[in-house]
Amino acid sequence: MITADFHTHTSFSTDSKASPESMIERAIVLGLKTYCITDHMDYFFPEHNDEGFTEFVFNPDQYFETLTALKKKYRGKLDLRIGIELGLRDEPDARDENKKLCEKLVNNYPFDFVIGSTHVIDHFDPYNRECWGGRSAEDIVQMYYDSVLYSVRNYDCFNVYGHLDYIIRYIPEGVTVDLTKFDPIIDTILKELIARGKGIEVNTSRLFRGTKTNPSPDILARYRAFGGTTLTIGSDAHKPEQVAGAFEKACEMLKELGFKEYSVFKNGKESRRKL
Repeated sequence: MITADFHTHTSFSTDSKASPESMIERAIVLGLKTYCITDHMDYFFPEHNDEGFTEFVFNPDQYFETLTALKKKYRGKLDLRIGIELGLRDEPDARDENKKLCEKLVNNYPFDFVIGSTHVIDHFDPYNRECWGGRSAEDIVQMYYDSVLYSVRNYDCFNVYGHLDYIIRYIPEGVTVDLTKFDPIIDTILKELIARGKGIEVNTSRLFRGTKTNPSPDILARYRAFGGTTLTIGSDAHKPEQVAGAFEKACEMLKELGFKEYSVFKNGKESRRKL
């Protein structure tokens, strides 16, 4: 049984309108014991995308003030953890400054948990369908994994890597890509994460919509075969109705793959719970 959701968003994230209270109340109704809010901090986000978002940043002082008050309010009902999802970058003109900003943020604030994610490649958001035009889909997928590998090797400010095969969410409909071509670089990423003491998350948002987790069960199986054991479970909820989405299915899938535990974090320290 999974009793902790470690990837969720609120109105502190540009792409969510949900109040922190509404998300917490939903978690309580669902019987979760631990709930971690991990709002987006993506510096230098591209200005043009389908939804018209111009930034993915928030005021960390306000964030901690709000969530610390909610920790006290819901004490005894839910163990609220304060996390963040950092956007990691590899573009030569952005990566060094992005790394400085990410490290400064994590060093200056007492986050319980930090997700490192790749949301932008070559200064574009793959969510934006227009950006796929004029490029080979295989080239874009390769660029994504190259970016992830760079970030794993050069950033140390995160606990787990988020939705590791995120890019497959946005391959345009009708476009076929042989994803097995990327197995070698994915395996290298997994081994690098393990060697550096980092974990991965099991993101259930696509499973909740009827497809597969990110990363896929195949990648999770390889992670386990390489000796990986640090797994957090996250719904990537942006609305209350998405909290803990498809957790029962994810639990069953992980057990079938041979996993017996999942991870939670507090004050940056990992502990394990039985599935």
